Amino acid sequence: MKRLIIGTAGHIDHGKTTLVRALTGIETDRLKEERQRGISIELGFAPFNLPSGQKAAIVDVPGHERFIRHMLAGAFGIDMVLFTIAADEGVMPQTREHMDIIELLGVDKGIVVITKKDMVDEEWLMMVEEEAREYADKSILKGCPIIAVSAVTGDGIQELLQTIEKVASEVEEKPVFGQARLPIDRVFSISGFGTVVTGTLWSGQINVGESLELMPVQRMVKVRTLQVHNEKVSTAYAGQRVAVNLQGIDIQDIKRGYLLASSGYLEPSYRINARLRLLSSSPRTLKNWNRIRFHLGTDETLGRIVLLDRDELLPGDEAYAQIVMEKQVVAYKGDPFVIRYYSPVNTIGGGTIIDPNAPRQKRFKEDVLNDLMVKEEGSLYDLVLHELEAAGIEPLTVQEIARRTGSSEASIEDEVQQLLDDEKIIDTSGKGTYYFGAQAVQAMGKTMTTTISEYLQKYPLRQGYPKEDMRSRWFNKLNPKVFTGLLKYFEDNGVLQSQNKLITLPNYAAHPGEKEKIIIAEIKHKFQENEFSPPAWEEIEAVKGLNEADLNEIISYLIDNGFLFKISDSIYFSVAAIEKGKELLTEYFSREKELSLATARDIFNTSRKYALPLLEYYDRIRFTRRVGDMRIKA
Repeated sequence: MKRLIIGTAGHIDHGKTTLVRALTGIETDRLKEERQRGISIELGFAPFNLPSGQKAAIVDVPGHERFIRHMLAGAFGIDMVLFTIAADEGVMPQTREHMDIIELLGVDKGIVVITKKDMVDEEWLMMVEEEAREYADKSILKGCPIIAVSAVTGDGIQELLQTIEKVASEVEEKPVFGQARLPIDRVFSISGFGTVVTGTLWSGQINVGESLELMPVQRMVKVRTLQVHNEKVSTAYAGQRVAVNLQGIDIQDIKRGYLLASSGYLEPSYRINARLRLLSSSPRTLKNWNRIRFHLGTDETLGRIVLLDRDELLPGDEAYAQIVMEKQVVAYKGDPFVIRYYSPVNTIGGGTIIDPNAPRQKRFKEDVLNDLMVKEEGSLYDLVLHELEAAGIEPLTVQEIARRTGSSEASIEDEVQQLLDDEKIIDTSGKGTYYFGAQAVQAMGKTMTTTISEYLQKYPLRQGYPKEDMRSRWFNKLNPKVFTGLLKYFEDNGVLQSQNKLITLPNYAAHPGEKEKIIIAEIKHKFQENEFSPPAWEEIEAVKGLNEADLNEIISYLIDNGFLFKISDSIYFSVAAIEKGKELLTEYFSREKELSLATARDIFNTSRKYALPLLEYYDRIRFTRRVGDMRIKA
């Protein structure tokens, strides 16, 4: 069956709570003060079974102007509205404010219910019905059914039930797949169970035993039990009124306005970018940096309006704006919101969130306005591409793209595949784990090739550029795993070549100049003159008056090209000498079982200074093994 949330709206004392009682048999005024004063102060809730068996929930909101913030907390998330107008009073101030709120929230399914028909005569009732029709047809509820009822006598209630059923069939259900979001509107404690929160589940589903993130405090909590329509369930779905018994948190640590969400799905923010509309009925204009009251879900906070393309917003006009909050809010792209003037407090406008985690924006900047236009009006294909291009060298996952665009992961996966086919984005992970915009990958490739080329021009004897230095210097936002995937992509596409801890250009080989070739030849000759008594560092430096930096470059070159090998601090042997030494010792061990240092020194015709580190090297590579003061063949 369809999951359905019905909300009431209308002026104070226009019969909302009495109507709910007539429909459900439940008194939604829970507080003693509400019963004493005969007005709703807090939100009321009631399960509601339609004649067909369709289950729904009714959110009864207060009508008094002092409790509009409570009304707003209940109005977010409703699927259709029972908009009440009392037959004995007609359209009143809160009638208009409630209709403004319903319109700002985009609730376009509803019924205008003319209550208290038993208190007026037929002629008066017809006049009120005509007024209601004229009023509704100028609002978001244009063309909606209008039913006159008496909750006291029951007259019209059956017709209303049938009409509710018909309108309910036109409601589009909230998505049950994807991430869960439940704005909290009540917090209380039950003996033996602990902390319980209630709210309307906006999206996704919640399961018993799963962990959710309490926002904006970003604290993990566990679902102990769930109730829907006063019945225990194992899973609650979007579009249902849900009571959640939480484990591991006290009642004083939660309040209305908090949100339960899938972990890692949302981020609290002090700034949101939005399309803002000032109601044509607003008694005041809205100027840059005006202080307002911001309402989203069950949350309310104070904020300042930053008009991005003008200094003043006139009644009936719309504009891009940034709202700077005085405390963090948790929003999602596409969420509707309502703003009320700071003082005097009245509803003046609202809009739709474009960027829920916006950076500080400069005013009157064309690129900022164009960016918002793409985010607001672009197709999902355009939005995904825009987010990946805007991310630059930061790779994005499907989950992150979904969060930024306010779309389902399934929809994002379809667009990502199309963008991959169109070569607009690139999967450098090779596994569909994360993606870059193609332009960003091209730019990163150019940065790498330019950096390597300049480096090798400066150091022509080197084989390549150190990988980790490249990552930390130019791409420190990329973790080593992502960076390795990026390098592999460039290797596979012939842009770069990897050599152990170095990256270089394809088919590159170090190329010493004529001067370096002469020096290299002389150094090689010195190592070949007496293979087991290699030249000391000072002796090598003396060749052509080399300084230490140049000598280091040449020695590194000779090591990279397989001529030299460093066996200990400041002692190098030619690779040929090391191999010849192994041959000499192999021949020795074919005749003898043990080798002393003195014997080795004689075999190599060298001094103890060189014989000992050479033997220790052979021990390290397990060619020989030391036993006491002797060595044996390993």
